[in-house]
Amino acid sequence: MKTTKLILSIISMILFVIIALQSCAAGVSNTLQENGELGGTAGIMLGICMVIAAIIGLVTRKGGKGGAFTAGGFYLAGAVIGYVNAGSYADLKIWATVSLAFGIFFIVGTIIAARKNG
Repeated sequence: MKTTKLILSIISMILFVIIALQSCAAGVSNTLQENGELGGTAGIMLGICMVIAAIIGLVTRKGGKGGAFTAGGFYLAGAVIGYVNAGSYADLKIWATVSLAFGIFFIVGTIIAARKNG
């Protein structure tokens, strides 16, 4: 479980860079088209939630339940932001799904590990 949290945290940090670059491009596109969509901004917010969750998950991977639940909460919050504001930025739904999966893993994995350990 600790190794998996480490791997997911590293993947999240890498995805942050990709999401941030795509979101900047989407934001510029939305501005040039003057369509009023918030996909670019939502992508940046999703990326920030993912990198915060990754840092929390990385630092607290050997600790108790609180850190994993907090990281999972940030992943889930980022997913909600992504789904609600995706608009024409279709990739944001993919990144939101990844964030949702990571959040579910952190929360459910912690609950299962706590039950095994008593």
